[in-house]
Amino acid sequence: MLDHLIKGATVVDGTGAPARVADVGLRDGRIVLVAEPGTVTEAARTSEDATGLVLTPGFVDPHTHYDAQLFWDPFATPSMNHGVTTVAGGNCGFTLAPLHPDRPEDADYTRRMMSKVEGMALKALEEGVDWSWSSFGEYLDALEGRIAVNAGFMVGHCALRRYVMGTDAVGGRPTPEQLRRMTDLLHEAMEAGAWGLSTTQSSTHSDGDGAPVASRHATPEELIALSRAVGEHEGTQIEAILAGCLDQFSDDEIDLFVDMTAAAGRPLNWNVLTIDAAVPERVPRQLLASERARKSGGRIVALTMPILTPMNMSLGTFCALNLIPGWGEILGLPVPERIDRLRDPDVRAEMLRRADSKEAGVFRRLARFGRYVIGDTYSPENEGLTGRVVNDIAAERGQDPFQCLVEICANDDLKTVLWPMPSDNDPASWALRRETWEHEDVMLGGSDAGAHLDRMCGAPYTTRFLGDCLRGRRLLPLEQAVKKLTDDPARLFGLRERGRIAEGFHADLVLFDPERIDAGPATLVHDLPGDSPRLDSRAIGIVSVRVNGVETIRDDEVTGAIPGRVLRSGRDTRTVSTR
Repeated sequence: MLDHLIKGATVVDGTGAPARVADVGLRDGRIVLVAEPGTVTEAARTSEDATGLVLTPGFVDPHTHYDAQLFWDPFATPSMNHGVTTVAGGNCGFTLAPLHPDRPEDADYTRRMMSKVEGMALKALEEGVDWSWSSFGEYLDALEGRIAVNAGFMVGHCALRRYVMGTDAVGGRPTPEQLRRMTDLLHEAMEAGAWGLSTTQSSTHSDGDGAPVASRHATPEELIALSRAVGEHEGTQIEAILAGCLDQFSDDEIDLFVDMTAAAGRPLNWNVLTIDAAVPERVPRQLLASERARKSGGRIVALTMPILTPMNMSLGTFCALNLIPGWGEILGLPVPERIDRLRDPDVRAEMLRRADSKEAGVFRRLARFGRYVIGDTYSPENEGLTGRVVNDIAAERGQDPFQCLVEICANDDLKTVLWPMPSDNDPASWALRRETWEHEDVMLGGSDAGAHLDRMCGAPYTTRFLGDCLRGRRLLPLEQAVKKLTDDPARLFGLRERGRIAEGFHADLVLFDPERIDAGPATLVHDLPGDSPRLDSRAIGIVSVRVNGVETIRDDEVTGAIPGRVLRSGRDTRTVSTR
């Protein structure tokens, strides 16, 4: 007997094949039948009529930071609401394990680092996670049987360094013995199921004390040694971030990436490729790394988002504005002093000069302050400004846009929420995206879901992208769009029997209304431990989500079931060799 029968759905199977109407039968968490409508004779415990609805494989998000959130939110909201059934975590060199058993202060350091570098609420990290593990395997065990999505995790380079080197991990170089121990620790993590190594050398990544995170102090020799270890385990990967990921790689960065993937014989993915027709040289420069990797026996995959994900800013709290060269010194001052400096015309002029300089890289786009939209405000002086564009307000007041923005924020003691309007929402940029998506080493994804919780909400990229393909720009046919969200990432990670609707595959499924599929606007909610805030977005048109055959979402509401699995390398992933 079937556990469930989905009748008359328009099946888009993830392979890119043309959609077809079929009945799909499920049993014991697997797809056991994909048949012509009306031909299934086997009885089913439950069934549903899916006429007019689209059935696809569950979406695979290749870049998330759900490492902590899954402990207080096993449903990985809002990603699962938007059809994501498998998440890859442990990215950017940051993981909650391993933790040295004799140094309880390492957990506090890790919490403060995650709060700073990944925008996770410190109260939520303190109150929502029990921090009871030491080894990476114990961390995975702590999640086993208590999550609704499937989740796999890289092991973070920063955690490896901290475990072996203690406080010397920041600023220090390992001795030969320490490097051997670090490599052994990586081997232990992968034997327990870690998907591989994640690391960062990005200049934007600082710890809770404001110092460069541990992995930024690693030499190429250390990174190559760890990469070589990755290649000794089945079903493993590398994920890495360099400063050039934000704009354009240097020659040395390309050399490092190529050497790492070639040493491992495993794919290396990085986040995120920004596509903007105003900077036409960026895409070919970034993809040069992929071209060179293939010639050297490796593979480098660039992740890129298929939607524009707005990220709010503030002059009052740490955000991307702090990363503009020279701005951190001003925005790190106490609020009264910060306001005084921001009101100084000479200071503002220098800040604008630095923001528009070549060294600002991709952050240059943040300096177009006239295009900012005012979000939440907190003072009587700012009443009625929410939703208005700074250019319009500045024109009314006879001020330049940055001066106008500073005065608005000063009225709120710098608590004003600011939303930059994207500068790359033009037809030429979307045409360039469409072209770039077809490259063999470009993959859709990079949501950062689980991180930067009150600043951005990238999780709905799946539903928003599909809605755009069906009823908006129509840049891709539905079959190709689904393939890029399902089978492509599943194949990159070597997921066993996931990413397609096919007999014998795990029943990770999304059923949606093609006339409605979309994502609602991001709204601020206070539902994290400690009443901490985050941005959320409702899914529109999602009828049902199933993970391993069990329904986890019905009409955008969580069912409460937790059928997800911790996906471990080797057991649940096969090797994707580059050689």
